Amino acid sequence: MGQPKWGKWKNREEEENLLSSEVRQQIDDWIAKYPPEQKQSAIIPALHIVQAANGGYLTDKLLDAVAEYLEMRPISVYEVATFYSMYELKPIGRHKISVCTNISCQLRGSDEVVAHLRKRLGIGFGETTPDHRFTVKEAECLGACGGAPMMMAGRTYHENLTPAKIDQILEALK
Repeated sequence: MGQPKWGKWKNREEEENLLSSEVRQQIDDWIAKYPPEQKQSAIIPALHIVQAANGGYLTDKLLDAVAEYLEMRPISVYEVATFYSMYELKPIGRHKISVCTNISCQLRGSDEVVAHLRKRLGIGFGETTPDHRFTVKEAECLGACGGAPMMMAGRTYHENLTPAKIDQILEALK
């Protein structure tokens, strides 16, 4: 990679400590899918990889490390990380639940889903349970309108939700 293009890191060792060799290999696998001069095209999967490796959220130092690794301006990485709701910039619960509240889900009962989650977990959107087990977020659209109302727990879609089905899902997420 050579010298950092944007020069925030004092040395390469500091960057490598933040991005493990396994993480760098996973990012490299994505970079290999793009033309060599377009390695920044791997920004979205790189952020997913780094976020997963960091317990589900990104820090400023990690965003800077990704910028250095992809030879991008840090502001460009911050723009991506703050634009998409799939990136977390603070610690979250062990299980992230994203509830779709867009029109299809709203018409089919997302308000009841949200109310049931609030009653059952005692938290609203953007909050984490005191035991750090769950974080609930509002999702604009998760692209599963045919199964509305729906939510995503981790990476799993749960569709045609009812209070009883939500309770089963929550119980399974220990």
